[in-house]
Amino acid sequence: MAYVWIFLGFLGWLYAHPYHPTLVFPAWVYYLLATVVFGSAVGLYTAIERVVAPAGESATDVARIAKREAGLATPFSGLDPRRGLGDRLDLFLLRMLRLDRKLEEMHMLLGRPDKPTPLQLLHYKEVAGAAAGALLALASHSIPATALAAAGGFFIPDFFIKNRVKQRQQEIMRQFPAFVDLAALTIEAGLDYMTAIERILKNAKKKTELEVELGKVVSEISLGYSRRDALSHLALRTGLQEIRSFVGLIVQSDELGTSLVDLLRNYAGDMRFRRLNRAEKLAAQASTKMLFPLIFFIFPPVFILLMSPMIKSFFKGGLGF
Repeated sequence: MAYVWIFLGFLGWLYAHPYHPTLVFPAWVYYLLATVVFGSAVGLYTAIERVVAPAGESATDVARIAKREAGLATPFSGLDPRRGLGDRLDLFLLRMLRLDRKLEEMHMLLGRPDKPTPLQLLHYKEVAGAAAGALLALASHSIPATALAAAGGFFIPDFFIKNRVKQRQQEIMRQFPAFVDLAALTIEAGLDYMTAIERILKNAKKKTELEVELGKVVSEISLGYSRRDALSHLALRTGLQEIRSFVGLIVQSDELGTSLVDLLRNYAGDMRFRRLNRAEKLAAQASTKMLFPLIFFIFPPVFILLMSPMIKSFFKGGLGF
């Protein structure tokens, strides 16, 4: 919190005193002065904190930020405020904006790829914020506008991440109805649902996003997770209501002993019906969406082609009839 007050204090000083009483400097001099003064203040604060703070006290900061369950490490556990200003900035943003849970959720919905990690997602946001602030500072030389641009740029990567998550969810949903039908047929042949999933994955020629997620379910069960927990993790990783309903059907079948084949067949039929309704809705919206390109991109060239001979004849001395 001390960093925030130091930074806001110097921004206010520069905004209220844009020039020296007797000397006038270019705008970039004041930005350079702000950077130097802010860096010196942060360095002084860091040095005082290292001298005053008891040894080992900062090591508990990481646990307070990303604590989930006792004994579980988090993607931010490697941050150490004693290592440098970069880790201190990361920890400060995680504390102030409470980004740790949000970044972990984004990473989970992306399928937990090796890259980007949650920490790298935070770094992308920091770079975007700094770049947006720097560009507006060069363009406008306005400190309040620069601060707002930096704040807005910090959240720009969220739009790209959410777009990737949406594309991944759409790919999963394209494959999911066929998987439910295959699962129903395989279970009807006499296999239990986990063996049916393993058989479907074994015969798959190309690993789609859905099959990768189902492979993680099989791997978790082989590592000792219960079937219910592994399926619940599948629903969390995809973030789709259809997957949650599918998991609920399987859990209900296990607990009540009902026929899973009948449940899956009814569910597959319901999914096909909803997919048909969604297709009809998109088809009904197509005519409305075509109005804009028709009016602005198709009709004008057609009118120009039809009217150009008549306009040419008119300027030459008549319309020819």
